[in-house]
Amino acid sequence: MAHHGACETFDVVVVGGGPAGATAAADLAASGHRVLLLDKAGRIKPCGGAIPPRLIRDFAIPDSLLVARIRSARMVAPSARHVDMPVGEGFVGMVDREHFDPYLRERAALAGADLRDGLFERITRDHAGLATVHYRQGKAGEARQVQTRLVIGADGATSAVGRAEIPGHARMRQVFAYHEIVRRPEGPQHDGARCDVYYQGRLSPDFYAWIFPHGETVSVGTGSARKGFSLRGAIRELRAGTGLEACETIRREGAPIPLKPLRRWDNGRDVLLAGDAAGVVAPASGEGIYYAMLGGRLAAEAAGAFLVAGDARALAGARKKFMRLHGRVFWILGMMQWVWYRSDGLRERFVAICKDKDVQQLTWDAYMNKELVRAKPAAHARIFFKDLAHLFRWVSP
Repeated sequence: MAHHGACETFDVVVVGGGPAGATAAADLAASGHRVLLLDKAGRIKPCGGAIPPRLIRDFAIPDSLLVARIRSARMVAPSARHVDMPVGEGFVGMVDREHFDPYLRERAALAGADLRDGLFERITRDHAGLATVHYRQGKAGEARQVQTRLVIGADGATSAVGRAEIPGHARMRQVFAYHEIVRRPEGPQHDGARCDVYYQGRLSPDFYAWIFPHGETVSVGTGSARKGFSLRGAIRELRAGTGLEACETIRREGAPIPLKPLRRWDNGRDVLLAGDAAGVVAPASGEGIYYAMLGGRLAAEAAGAFLVAGDARALAGARKKFMRLHGRVFWILGMMQWVWYRSDGLRERFVAICKDKDVQQLTWDAYMNKELVRAKPAAHARIFFKDLAHLFRWVSP
């Protein structure tokens, strides 16, 4: 181990042990790099917890972590009319972040990453080619420092690494998400294999609310970027209207969720962002776990190239590859959010469109496998014109 004074040296320090950071750390450690994974203990991210089959396959998620298997989604309009969208083949997995994240961190540790409970403070640079990461360790909060060639910031939407190192990070657009995990009620009205999504202005003026089954528990949540909108009030109302008000509340969690991938994920030198810190949550759907883990994997690839060649331009590869794979979907979803989530009249039409079998099939194809199915241009065209027709009210909903 190299010492400068008595300072440990790593190839990479990953800040944040959620899905993005844990994946990056595991991949880098498995390919032989010295990795420190810093995670602030005891934090659980509010999250519906849905993971598509593509994620389960690509990241080898064991069945034991799935608390539910979802076979359909119910879209609920402002008028309370609803449309059921059966998944068709396969299922969407549900995980509880309370258990999912520690599993991923443990997997990184088993791959050889050094996992520590630590709170990132700042980066200083006084050795050529090395950054010094200052952090506080454990409950007592003792000041520690290590040196590293690269820092991967995977510390969430309000990333301390990103704000300190990446220009423009502080202006990242965000939705604030809040959910309550409640004990599942007895009785048939709660289908443990169906996700309910509420497109109603009273529950969210600019996003959606949800009830997602998690086996023994249920996640009841909502999100909004609107200052002053009461997320807790909306959840109280949603629980009251769905027979969940008397159920025991196990925990309450809130967090900001980014709405747009940042233009830059690296500082051109020794810092690279991944996951929410880079802004990779899908607009309109709010889906984040798959994109976070993919972002972590691409960060690890770019980091590997950087460590071998010593060329900081390699760091930009993570964002380039991500946008090549998913930029188009993010753009389409962003347009959807901008168009359909603006008023209850539009939300009513949006849910009406979901009755369409073409729409359902394409939605599930894209969600389950993360690929826009190019083989169905006719269906894409049909949907596009139906969408326009709805938008311009050529058809009654």
